[in-house]
Amino acid sequence: MTMKKSFEMPFSRRALFGAVATTALAATLFSMSTNRSVAAEEAFVIPPPSIDETASAETEKAVFAGGCFWGVQGVFQHVKGVKNAVSGYSGGDKATATYEAVSGGQSGHAEAVEITYDPKQVTYGQLLQIFFSVAHNPTQLNYQGPDHGTQYRSEVFTIDDEQKKITQTYIAELDKSKVFGEPVVTKVSDLSAFYPAEEYHQDFLTLNPTYPYIVYNDMPKIENLKALFSDKFASTPVLVLKAKG
Repeated sequence: MTMKKSFEMPFSRRALFGAVATTALAATLFSMSTNRSVAAEEAFVIPPPSIDETASAETEKAVFAGGCFWGVQGVFQHVKGVKNAVSGYSGGDKATATYEAVSGGQSGHAEAVEITYDPKQVTYGQLLQIFFSVAHNPTQLNYQGPDHGTQYRSEVFTIDDEQKKITQTYIAELDKSKVFGEPVVTKVSDLSAFYPAEEYHQDFLTLNPTYPYIVYNDMPKIENLKALFSDKFASTPVLVLKAKG
């Protein structure tokens, strides 16, 4: 496979993808990540949404985009009640739903994650709270941390009117509470389609825990999930490749 690389941003995924993740480098980045002055962004402690779904189906789906899908997928794979979390692309056409096309930032897609979950164990509102709290920073417009471009935008792709109402109401509540200190820039759009990403992107965090980008940008998210949502934390992640097998 061919991967585009960019060296504009330190520790960006493009800069590191394809590089050899040595143990020494990973250890260095992990040490850096424990230093608050240079660490990946900390989680936000936020209230739950005031309204939630009334779903009665055995499984429901949600689609969230919040920067690099490796970390977002990794977070939700560790949430109790999540049956599957697939990295992919939403917001553009099927013809350009490839990593090569999306990485150029012109396809209209966002890197997204499709979450299949049991609403009796975890609700849509609870998934939203985790999304806004630990999975990404919803105040960053068209970027997340070191990754810049519209493909890394914050966006919720709603499947029905109930999801749209819950999401829009919650964003308004978060803005009113000023819990982030800055406005939430997350877009809310109707889901037109979700296209699974290439297999080598699936389960990337779990399969590559010492990869420098993962160590620095994404492993802290898993620790934040465990700390802030201990009742929803699953120590064993639900993996896409295992589900397919």
